[in-house]
Amino acid sequence: MEELKRVMREAAAILDKTSGVLNADGTILACTDERLEGTEDLAARAVVLSDETTVLSAGKIYQKLATSEKPDLITFIEGTDTIARSYLDLLSHWILSELREPDTDVERDAFLKNVLLENELPGDVPLKAREYKIQYTIPRLAFLVKIDQAEEVDCLEIVSNLFPDKRTSFVLAMDEETIVLLTDFPREDTEFIDRTAATIMDTINAESLAKVRIGIGMVAESLKDAAKSYREASLALTVGNIFESDTYVMRYDKLGLGRLIYQLPPTLCHMFLDEVFPKGAYESLDSETLLTIQKFFENNLNGSETSRQLFVHRNTLVYRLDKVQKITGLDLRSFDDAVLFKLASMVRRYLEKQEKGSLKTAANKWWHS
Repeated sequence: MEELKRVMREAAAILDKTSGVLNADGTILACTDERLEGTEDLAARAVVLSDETTVLSAGKIYQKLATSEKPDLITFIEGTDTIARSYLDLLSHWILSELREPDTDVERDAFLKNVLLENELPGDVPLKAREYKIQYTIPRLAFLVKIDQAEEVDCLEIVSNLFPDKRTSFVLAMDEETIVLLTDFPREDTEFIDRTAATIMDTINAESLAKVRIGIGMVAESLKDAAKSYREASLALTVGNIFESDTYVMRYDKLGLGRLIYQLPPTLCHMFLDEVFPKGAYESLDSETLLTIQKFFENNLNGSETSRQLFVHRNTLVYRLDKVQKITGLDLRSFDDAVLFKLASMVRRYLEKQEKGSLKTAANKWWHS
């Protein structure tokens, strides 16, 4: 009832003809002329009994509304000319869209997926958002949850149960392995992003054996901009999978050097590696030496702590670092050489992934838009 009255109040500011909505008994439920609400229209009974959807009677046009929720509603407008008929058609469509119940979850989810995939015209997004009762201008974040082989466990249901309020959170299955949470972002809650990601991760890990990775985009100021947040979350996962494979939550705003390297053209990357490493030098480093280098970097070039974690004597560590210097020409105890080696290692990892066909060339990257 409130939806009907709200529509008629808004219509009153636009239409210069009296129009309204009746029930099957002929009672006017809502009208552009509020004085007529609650009164009876004697022509309504004939309209209900008629086989026609649209009926002209007593200088008015009546139109039956075919809604599953309220099958006996009738709209009317004063006048019988083509202009009045056009107004009534528009009014009827308006009312039908307002009476649409959240029962259309499938249609709403399909609309949101199209928004994220940029399959909706920008001008249509705010109109359809209103139709599905989705606030258009409100800050939102996209959390992209990538799940590997969750057998016999409905991870979509798990995430949906975590965020049951469909006014603020939308959980969408993009494909069999990808779930997106598009949720309102409270700016005053500085811990919201990390806390939400941890909740998703911990709950899925507790209720399934699935391997989960989460990518998080930047805040979108409107529903239309949610597509950008989704792309950023996807990029965060891609870059994280290359450079931080042991990290399961990746934020677009914390990608660091990985984002920079990922945007470099392969030709430039190969030139850089040729400058840093003599031919075949990196390949000459055995797994034990590479592990030593990794731990040395993790401990901020602290030799004592690295020796302790590797359970080796300090002299053994010094021997291994001397070996690296002899092979590559880089002394990892020097900050400048350590930075150069770290950067070159990341570039090399990026090229390996690309050559395996898992990445697109930098020229085709889409996140610049």
